[in-house]
Amino acid sequence: MKIIIPKKHGDFKEIESKRDVFPKKEWKVTQSLCPGWKAGSGASDDEWKGKKMIGIDPYGTVGLFLVPLGKFKREVPDLINYRFVSSVSKDGIRNLAPFSYTNLCGHDPPIFTIGFSLAGGKFKDTMQNIVDTGECVINIISEWFAEAANYTSIDAPADVDEWTLSGLTPVESTKVKPPRVGESAFVVEGKLVNHQIFKSLVTGKDSSGLVVVQGIQMHVREDVVNEELNLIDLALLKPISRLGGIMYGRVSEGFELQRPVFEEERKKEDDIKRAIFQIEHGELRKQHEARRGYVG
Repeated sequence: MKIIIPKKHGDFKEIESKRDVFPKKEWKVTQSLCPGWKAGSGASDDEWKGKKMIGIDPYGTVGLFLVPLGKFKREVPDLINYRFVSSVSKDGIRNLAPFSYTNLCGHDPPIFTIGFSLAGGKFKDTMQNIVDTGECVINIISEWFAEAANYTSIDAPADVDEWTLSGLTPVESTKVKPPRVGESAFVVEGKLVNHQIFKSLVTGKDSSGLVVVQGIQMHVREDVVNEELNLIDLALLKPISRLGGIMYGRVSEGFELQRPVFEEERKKEDDIKRAIFQIEHGELRKQHEARRGYVG
């Protein structure tokens, strides 16, 4: 099946009519991609090897952040909520660990947040490294190295190298010291903006932390991005998500919904006009009652 993803939505209904009907499927739990994966094995296949990576300066002359900067926000997806972070301690020890609480929060400048739980009130290695050195690399996790990425969550001592344990490939970064993951098709080099510690409302002790990171350099695999460098092909990126506990999900289908414009919607069919009328007059009624001091 050919996936039709237009750069600009002209007649959206016409475009949508050419797509398959939304398939109703029941939730199903399957085996992982490589049930026989062993420590140090790295990616489950070699599809990623030999692919060219394109370096992108967020404020360079070409790339994801071409004017208007909102292009990045509109056309480059948040790429699922499961990524892993490469960091280096102040003593030069490398660390690699996955995080569910990682989000893109803004596009100008590109801002990411990473959340941490504190073990016994102490920083996790990754958070300590980022706070100490001010640098990290955020890597998108894709299907072909899911097992290896998951293995970096092992509770190893701080002086144990997760790169070696997982078999993943460290590649020299452009602007920061921590290496990026060679298997990852989309990578963000980042600099620390600030960090915050939060206390438990139950014990009053430090329980979680947050770092805010600015993306200063991106790397995207040439075959997963379009020529304009502003649209990533999810069919090739194959990102995974963490669904809670040890459950993971994959992205194999998608659908689009247009954002409604109020002034256009109010001109449409009677049921829309009626709903808008009720909303408008309901709000007016509440305002009148509020002026009279009525409490419902």
